[in-house]
Amino acid sequence: MKKKQQQQQQHQTELPSSLFNTSLVVAMAHRLCLCCFLYYFVSILQNLSLVDAHTNLTRPSFTPINRDLYHSSSDLLEQIHDLVQRHPDKLTVDTVKAGNRGYHAEITVVTYCQSRREGDDGSKFRILLSFGQHGRELITSELAFRILSILSEEQFLPNMDPASLTSTLDKLVIKVVPMENLNGRKLVEAGDLCERRNGRGVDLNRNWSVDWGKKEKDYDPYEENPGTSPFSEPESQLMRKLAISFDPHVWVNVHSGMEALFMPYDHKNITPDGLPSQRMKMLLEELNKVHCHKRCMIGSGGGSVGYLAHGTATDYMYDIAKVPWAFTFEIYGDGAASSKDCFKLFNPVDLATFNRVLNDWSSTFFSIFKLGPHQMHRLLSKASGSKLDKWVSIDEYLDGYLMQRRNRYGKKMEVLDVGMQEIRTYFRLFMFSSVLLMFMFCSRISKNKGSRPIVSATPQ
Repeated sequence: MKKKQQQQQQHQTELPSSLFNTSLVVAMAHRLCLCCFLYYFVSILQNLSLVDAHTNLTRPSFTPINRDLYHSSSDLLEQIHDLVQRHPDKLTVDTVKAGNRGYHAEITVVTYCQSRREGDDGSKFRILLSFGQHGRELITSELAFRILSILSEEQFLPNMDPASLTSTLDKLVIKVVPMENLNGRKLVEAGDLCERRNGRGVDLNRNWSVDWGKKEKDYDPYEENPGTSPFSEPESQLMRKLAISFDPHVWVNVHSGMEALFMPYDHKNITPDGLPSQRMKMLLEELNKVHCHKRCMIGSGGGSVGYLAHGTATDYMYDIAKVPWAFTFEIYGDGAASSKDCFKLFNPVDLATFNRVLNDWSSTFFSIFKLGPHQMHRLLSKASGSKLDKWVSIDEYLDGYLMQRRNRYGKKMEVLDVGMQEIRTYFRLFMFSSVLLMFMFCSRISKNKGSRPIVSATPQ
């Protein structure tokens, strides 16, 4: 009995020891797991901090607008109005407005003409220049202001004889749109530095009617939204009316993002055939050699940039408005800038580059002013009148406006004011009614055939 009690006491003594040892092992295992977890968690945090530090070192600095170099949109337009007031013998200014479905836009148009006789002298060489079609490309509007300052003789180009300049400009009428996309420009100034579209999200250089609405595989709706229909945007409507009424010999749409001298086409990888296209290319080659120092890309926009653009202004000017020379100039681009650093990508950020761009491209435009009339005279003299005469296109009827204009041959043409939306509505109703009537007619015939008694071909 005593021995049995001793065994029970020994068993009771050993049992807690076993339990203690097991609990200790479990606790140590939990602590080890916790230490491992903390170790790996700290390691992850350290790695994240290293990645973040590395990212901070390599992340592009998103450059803000340099207010010392660039005017605000309101200040720039005010400076242009003041310039016109100081030179009423050479410059006039108009502000045209339009609206669509609650969205409103306005465009300032400055006209240069010595003695202000552009309406009475059809022999003058007419040039239409558009700047600032994309809001983020501020440098283009600064170039417009520089060109107007030189035209007014408040600034001068280096190595240019004033007498020779006066003689050249006497033959010209030049219309300048310094800021086509004012609403988009205001969005950029408010902080959206990558915005290229207008005030309601439409790319104005995809809103024209030539090959409108076609989307490539790399289509970006943020960048290339073409709108609900051709000329759905007030800005495009105003520019089309200006182009048709002015009837220019030369059109230049000025952009930034690269250095290039483009001719049609944007929507396909070819250049037009014939003498006008050859003359355009010869002029661009001369400009590239003299002013661009052979840095600029030359050719069709669709064949040179690496992607096709549909519904562009330049293709419309060439194909529909029949402007003999239609160009798109890209005046600056920082290839080293991040694609997200939009102000630096599209605009010079230092004074030296800013002045170089304005001086070089002002000289380029004044070379066009000088060479254009001479080469165009040769072009027109070699072409037959039937080829050069302008006819009212079906596009003009469908797109719709009421405008009486004088073309370069003195003829007046009036186009009926029939809206595009109304024409489409009527056409759809007509097609729907035709299909409905055809369906009813076919149903009636089928019903009549089914109701006829079947007569056996063999006698009973």
